[in-house]
Amino acid sequence: MLQAQRFTHKQVLEVLAGLMLGMLTSMIAMSVVGTALPTIVGTLGGQEQLAWVASASLLTMTASTPLWGKLSDLHGRKLMFQLSLALFALSSLAAGFSQDMGQLIAARAVQGIGAGGLAALPQIILGDIVEPRERGRYSGYIGAVFGVSTVAGPLLGGFIVDNLSWRWTFWVSVPLALVAFAVIQKVLKLPFTRRESKVDWWGATFITGAATSVMLLLSLGGHEFAWNSPWTYGLGLLTVALAGLATLAERRAADPILPPRLFANRTFVLTSLSSLLVGAAMFGALMFLPQYLQIVKGMSPTGSGLMTLPMVVGMLLSSILVGGLVTRTGRWKAFPVAGMVLVAVGLFMLSRLEVDSSLVIVGVDVAVLGIGLGASMQILILAAQNAVTRGDLAAGTSGVSFFRSLGGAVGVAAFGAILTGRLSTELAALAKAAHLPLSGGGAGMTLGSPDAIRHLPAPVMDVILEAFTRAIHTVFLVGVPIAVLAALAALALKELPLRSAK
Repeated sequence: MLQAQRFTHKQVLEVLAGLMLGMLTSMIAMSVVGTALPTIVGTLGGQEQLAWVASASLLTMTASTPLWGKLSDLHGRKLMFQLSLALFALSSLAAGFSQDMGQLIAARAVQGIGAGGLAALPQIILGDIVEPRERGRYSGYIGAVFGVSTVAGPLLGGFIVDNLSWRWTFWVSVPLALVAFAVIQKVLKLPFTRRESKVDWWGATFITGAATSVMLLLSLGGHEFAWNSPWTYGLGLLTVALAGLATLAERRAADPILPPRLFANRTFVLTSLSSLLVGAAMFGALMFLPQYLQIVKGMSPTGSGLMTLPMVVGMLLSSILVGGLVTRTGRWKAFPVAGMVLVAVGLFMLSRLEVDSSLVIVGVDVAVLGIGLGASMQILILAAQNAVTRGDLAAGTSGVSFFRSLGGAVGVAAFGAILTGRLSTELAALAKAAHLPLSGGGAGMTLGSPDAIRHLPAPVMDVILEAFTRAIHTVFLVGVPIAVLAALAALALKELPLRSAK
């Protein structure tokens, strides 16, 4: 565990530079795939497995996030950060060589394990070296990295797909990871004293199992098996049983991954709940925006990436502005509440998009979404860190990150299931109304790549574009009440004064 030590502003910035570069590597690599998904599906097939390309990495990132925090207590923050970078780079290399969707999903699952470390450890390390009152402005920088990577990833993905091959969307992270590894080796100088402890493997196993079973239920239900079927009830019961076993394991473990005492902390519970909900709304909805832009609006992957720029500018500015205001005033509660309300508004605006909607309207919609996310995400982690003891800093930080990732994983799977189900229903209805001989009336139809859709006969293409637009309406609209619930959870927080000394 890190020893108490004062760091100067210059030293904090040097450490932060290394952390931000590592985060940038993983975030770009994770977001670069979104723009390429339609092309990947068109090449490898498996439209019904599309959600798993994203959710497999989110699932393993979710399950591994609290484990990385525990391992960093045992073996040091720096070593674990570098290990997560290496694992991320190797799995990215494997993903690029995938020959079918099964191989790609497996590689993405391993990639998510590395991403779990790169997501949790920067926040933990920042919590180690900066007192909560000053942490706001540095958290703003981390939020800015999130924003930059959000736009850089889709842009880079679009450029790669347009000019090279979708496989390079995975390979591009390898040299970035090597540079990040070298920089971190040079600038990240943290004192470390090994703490005698054991990893809670039973807790990790049951937590992972519960998350996996609910993902299987949400992503496979409705097309691989009926919702009213033994599979649905079986996976539901398995999820409940594994969650119960995880709770029992954490209560009995000598050094649990998620200590039960954290759940007696109201701030931790509410920030975790709010993070879970915003993760579901954000990851679940935004994963499918590039599909709307490419399939319905006919944009290139690069063009669809550019359309995220307004969101990132909003996120970048609000993150830095809010971080500075929190440091200056010591007040923080209003920002996540207002941010979640803006997220709900942005998602509702996106749910009103039509086939002929102006790209200016799309830009305004995603800008509102970005402002809301920038004002809330980092502040929720700051609030949790401020409310727990120093000994629980790693567990508390990784716990909130865990629930945000869990929300994202469940959101992607659930929204993917909603999109697939609604698309089949709308295709069948519109094809029947237009007297078009689509296979199965449209149900279960494979769309193919956006370019292939554009080469279909005009009546068939019109039906597909309208059906996809109606399906995406539902996806964004489902995110609205989820974001509202996140705002209510943030509203219930008690605004504890930020500690100004370690």
